[in-house]
Amino acid sequence: MPDDAAVYRLDDDRALVVTTDFFTPIVDDPYQYGAIAAANALSDVYAMGGTPLLALNIAALPPNLPFEVSAAIMRGAAEKVREAGAVIAGGHTIQDKEPKVGLAVVGMAHPDKLLTKAGAHPGDVLVLTKPLGTGVITTALKNGKADMRHVSEATGWMMRLNRAAAEAAGAAGARAATDITGFSLLGHAGEMAAAGGVTLHIVFERVPLLAGARDYAEQWTFPGGAANNALAYECTVRFAGALAEEMRMLLFDPQTSGGLLVAVPAAQIDVFGAAMEARGAPWWQIGEVGAREAAGIVVHGAES
Repeated sequence: MPDDAAVYRLDDDRALVVTTDFFTPIVDDPYQYGAIAAANALSDVYAMGGTPLLALNIAALPPNLPFEVSAAIMRGAAEKVREAGAVIAGGHTIQDKEPKVGLAVVGMAHPDKLLTKAGAHPGDVLVLTKPLGTGVITTALKNGKADMRHVSEATGWMMRLNRAAAEAAGAAGARAATDITGFSLLGHAGEMAAAGGVTLHIVFERVPLLAGARDYAEQWTFPGGAANNALAYECTVRFAGALAEEMRMLLFDPQTSGGLLVAVPAAQIDVFGAAMEARGAPWWQIGEVGAREAAGIVVHGAES
């Protein structure tokens, strides 16, 4: 089962963590687009328990794109990398009709403290560090249906680094994590369940949702990726309760720059919480890890 980034062990104390990611515009503001693209690429290093060291720009930009727009995109990415304590060390740009921006990122981790998808154990507590709903909200934006207050909140979350979550996971001795991105909460959780040979029990009412996400779900404003995720992963999920179809689909909603899903040893959950609080970072306890059942994921609860 592939993890979120490649790992190359240098010696007993050091391992390189290497990843790359890029995508087309998800918001209208070019600075925010660059910052989100950078936060999303950096997230894979954090999901492995690593610390970013350097990044290389990856950009495909239209030749007629105004210079100030291109500059704002690059500035957004560079400032987000700087916030992570890393540096932009170069990159490559080509021309293309539609903008595509991202990073190749190199980080460092201790080989014995890596977070992997295979490290969850029965009894661990499942925590999520960002609310869901970026897919339905950005799709509503593209369709001209979004409340800009909802877009602003979603943008703020997408620009947020997963640095605090990775540091808290390390402090709590967690061994399993993944970041929630394009394959949705249930898709990425299913990868963790399969890799660890466990079943993840998720309580729907505990899953945080962005403001407006329920409304857009009820309007069925889902991106195409949500249906693809449901088709690919619903066979691994058992819904233990009469959950409305649109609420089920929110769990298959593809996320951009989502939070970390971390399996924290139950005895260390207070350590994790204290570390997050010290960093001013929110988190939600959404379920627990159990012994392997027929389904890799069991979703409990019903929408009232």
